[in-house]
Amino acid sequence: MNTDTIAVFIPIIAIVMGIGIGMLSIYFDYRKKQDIFALHHKERMAAIEKGMEVPPLPAEFFRDTRPRVHGDFLRRGLVLLFLGAAICVALYNTARNSYLWGLVPASVGVAQLLYYYMARPKTPEG
Repeated sequence: MNTDTIAVFIPIIAIVMGIGIGMLSIYFDYRKKQDIFALHHKERMAAIEKGMEVPPLPAEFFRDTRPRVHGDFLRRGLVLLFLGAAICVALYNTARNSYLWGLVPASVGVAQLLYYYMARPKTPEG
């Protein structure tokens, strides 16, 4: 293989692997939830067979298990800001006409940082 062929395969492999990893993550999350529902269903069926009263489904089954933390906005904002800056620098050194595309993730990062500072949890003054 020559270098031109390898250069063509690099972005193709990166895209396929990126999409593949995302799809695997979604699939494993689905399987975990399916197993939890199946186990809960078996417990409910056993309770019905024994004549016991069946409790309602827990609310945790219907919402996201990962709680939102205020610090997530800071982390995401910093990551996107520095990613945008790195893209700007890389594109400026290679294609001077298109380096402004790096401002897109950087501006989303700035928006995340602004939200982090503006929506700070209120602390009681004492």
